[in-house]
Amino acid sequence: MEQPEISDYGFLSDCRSGALVGRDGSVDWWCPDRFDGSGVFGRLLDPRAGHYRLAPVGAGRPGHRIERAYHPDTLVLRTVHHTPEGSVAVTDALAAAFGARAHDLGMESPAVLLRVVQGLSGRVRMALDFAPRPENGLLTPYLHEQPDGGVLAAAGPTVLVLRAGDVPLRAGRDGVYEEFEVSAGQVVGLDLAYAPAYGRPPAQLDPVEALTETVLAWEAYREHHQYPGRFPELVRPSATVLTGLTYARSGAVTAALTTSLPERMGGERNYDYRYSWLRDFAMTMRALWVAACPHEASRLFAWVTRSIGRIGDEPVPVLFGVEGERDLSEHECAHLAGHGGSRPVRVGNDAWRQRQLDVPGEVISGVWRLRDYLGPTFDPELREMVLGLTEQVASMWQLPDRGMWETRYEERHYTSSKVLCWVAMDRAVRLADRLGEQADPRRWAAVRDEIRATVLRDGWNERMGAFTGSFGSAELDASALFLPVVHFLPANDPRMRSTITVIERELGTEEGLVRRWNTDPAGFLLCSFWLVECLAMAGEQERAERLFARATGHANDLGLFSEQVDLVTGAQLGNTPQALSHIGLINAAWRLTDPAAF
Repeated sequence: MEQPEISDYGFLSDCRSGALVGRDGSVDWWCPDRFDGSGVFGRLLDPRAGHYRLAPVGAGRPGHRIERAYHPDTLVLRTVHHTPEGSVAVTDALAAAFGARAHDLGMESPAVLLRVVQGLSGRVRMALDFAPRPENGLLTPYLHEQPDGGVLAAAGPTVLVLRAGDVPLRAGRDGVYEEFEVSAGQVVGLDLAYAPAYGRPPAQLDPVEALTETVLAWEAYREHHQYPGRFPELVRPSATVLTGLTYARSGAVTAALTTSLPERMGGERNYDYRYSWLRDFAMTMRALWVAACPHEASRLFAWVTRSIGRIGDEPVPVLFGVEGERDLSEHECAHLAGHGGSRPVRVGNDAWRQRQLDVPGEVISGVWRLRDYLGPTFDPELREMVLGLTEQVASMWQLPDRGMWETRYEERHYTSSKVLCWVAMDRAVRLADRLGEQADPRRWAAVRDEIRATVLRDGWNERMGAFTGSFGSAELDASALFLPVVHFLPANDPRMRSTITVIERELGTEEGLVRRWNTDPAGFLLCSFWLVECLAMAGEQERAERLFARATGHANDLGLFSEQVDLVTGAQLGNTPQALSHIGLINAAWRLTDPAAF
């Protein structure tokens, strides 16, 4: 089978993990235990790493046409195949727990992949091709036919049970291949259940009933989350994607579902994004506040405070596992060919070891945003966290770091990192009356003002007429667009206005995208939405709306964004679906609704 493009995939989630299903009906990614766990299907990264395909026999031949869409406000995907012999619908979902409603979504997900086939017209012959490869493609399981007509696949720590209703399945040596006919009005439900090898057995669900329950669970969740601003037809689906990327048990929002999808086809910048970044914290909080409800923002905040723990002399890591794990040591999967031959494939992310000076600013900014919900007096642990982060910034802000884009070469004095240090001190000064006797707002304010003066002096390049990526550099960096967003400078300040103009001219594209730097071969969607915000704050509402329309036009047919877009082919690049791309859309839409927001 030919490997689909990144934009060909639809996203399924049970708020425990997620799966990707292609237009060809193949589930090519699923780590069933949790987002950052081990995969059982990995064709996304290697044709031999496992898949589960369900589609009409001869799919792709002349006369075969596909339509697909999500059930509104859910991640339940319905794909209609029109063939010369008739039409059939396949509805895919990761099952919600029976009776889960509102904020219970994802708390007790049974780890079951549902696929329900419904005949619409004529008679369509379907092909089922099931080839699980646990441990990210390292294992080929033993297959055992079951008395109920299903097949059990067992290898290493993984047990999977596939059932197909009244269709008996026959186990081959390496997988299951079966064909069956579906007539108009006929329904065939399939369920694939996961369990750890030495725990409770896989759940057994009625697929049709479980699918109905899953739709109801998503609908009930969305009823509690009303978005009042402009572009609801774009914001609501993006908010649903953010919900789908949330590990419900902890409240952590993963950066993306996948690992190692390339920033450039054939390139080496292929990283594992299945974790939660503190750098994204304040931006995520803004998006959840706007498009979801304070409950989600509060749970994410609680996860952050617990994950950080007591603050010592070492910098707080930029990312954690979805249950707060700190050590995310990286290794390469030499057995995997990589998406489109893009190697290496990585599991883990060594960015957790980097010094990232912007992290405290994001966290303290999030505390400032939630201050009214946290009460006039913070609890001791929250006070200790804010005080510890503030003192870290006060003592470390003059050091170089790896920057917002987590470079793996030498440390520099990145402008965006220094600005986030300013944010940390500024918000800490504002929070001082809630931080007890150890708060030192006068000293903090002096540090804040010193940071600001340093950025204005050393971050500004007179020859370029812009704030550049690092002190003393002439290299443009789209992270400078973040300055008005965090209120370091107004968007209509002459220096900022010049920076916006230069970045738009030098890093912008006709497609409404913004590259991170001059040698970047792809448009970075988050930066594109930052430019929308900057233009709106500068009073250029009409131009901001035009740019917003062009940027949002790069979503796939299901409204999903990866991280970047190839400037030549228009293909999506990078891990998908990418939380920051959807967060950028939500925050830009709200900025267009209210330019003075936040």
